[in-house]
Amino acid sequence: MEHGGDLTLAIERFGGTRDDWLDLSTGINPYSYPLPDALPSSAWTTLPARGAEEHLIAAARHAYRIPDHLGVIAAPGTQILLSLLPTTLPDGPVVVATPTYTSHKDAWAREGRAPIEVSSVYSLPADAKIVVLVNPNNPDGRLIDVKSLIDIAKTLSERGGYLVVDEAFADVVPGASLLPHIGSENVVVLRSFGKFFGLAGLRIGFLAGERTAISSMSALLNSWCLGGPALEIGARALRDSAWQDRITRQLIEDMADLTVALSQAGLSVFGGTPLYALAGLRNPKALHEALARRQIWTRIFDYAPTWIRFGLPGGPENLKRLTDALAEALKEV
Repeated sequence: MEHGGDLTLAIERFGGTRDDWLDLSTGINPYSYPLPDALPSSAWTTLPARGAEEHLIAAARHAYRIPDHLGVIAAPGTQILLSLLPTTLPDGPVVVATPTYTSHKDAWAREGRAPIEVSSVYSLPADAKIVVLVNPNNPDGRLIDVKSLIDIAKTLSERGGYLVVDEAFADVVPGASLLPHIGSENVVVLRSFGKFFGLAGLRIGFLAGERTAISSMSALLNSWCLGGPALEIGARALRDSAWQDRITRQLIEDMADLTVALSQAGLSVFGGTPLYALAGLRNPKALHEALARRQIWTRIFDYAPTWIRFGLPGGPENLKRLTDALAEALKEV
């Protein structure tokens, strides 16, 4: 599947310019972290310094509550990290908890390690060596409790395996992160910067966890893999706990408003996080296209023909635009 956020196809099929569209196809925070008026000129004119990267890593440790005994590395987005995991982690059967991002399954399959798909991590194959799951899950918001994750990690560690947890949306679900609770278990955790901070274009991602795996991954990444502006802005944002607390409350309030609007329109909202709502109806493809004719882009799923996902509109004016468009579009479905 194509990822959300790229309006090229939408514009080709339904017209308009990017400014005409209300893009609800992603789970990216519509209230982005404010960019600084100016950055040090060295951020643009010199190669990134090791000190700047260390400052970013320290900020990530603080924001994500990563214990000192775990390793942490930064990369240009989590996509490259999850793509390299199959060459970093041990051989053996791979399990992916689905439905979720197809990127995880595709990354392992490309390396000839076709994963087994399971719908529940509570009934894993007895020979599973690597288990990959997204928590909270995208697109349904399914959340696995910390104790269960630690139990799975201990079992895999005894086999010489690893638990891989993608926490792309954990920022907006307090208490969801496994990172503060990891001891000696073989666990690696992916954290996405751009979704919560609304700065996806900076392409910042982190991998934290058991130090041997982190060191192996670090060896695969080239020097200067993050540019100076990303290092500067990323560190500032991760240190700004006041903004993070304020925006989390805003996102929760906005999601409550969106859920009410979708429910009143007749959609059944049954999953999601404070950054996206998952709804069900008989023919979501028809609704998706009817909204697209009104320059509103949503997300549908080839593996779930009754699901449609809505990102946050970003304010009362955009919510009203969506509500009005839904009222018209549903008459055409």
